[in-house]
Amino acid sequence: MKLIVEGMTCQNCVRHVREALESIPGATDVSVNLQSGEVEVSGVEVRAAIEAVVEQGYQVRQQ
Repeated sequence: MKLIVEGMTCQNCVRHVREALESIPGATDVSVNLQSGEVEVSGVEVRAAIEAVVEQGYQVRQQ
């Protein structure tokens, strides 16, 4: 699935988002692009992915 994450400004933001998604059981193929804000992740439900990123303090919408 693809998500758009708003509010990422640096590589630490990318790391936080990636680690939050990787911590979800079943998550695979996590990719985070700082420039576009696009995030791709497989193996998880949309709701779980969005909640994990929102908990890190970012706004998320499904693409």
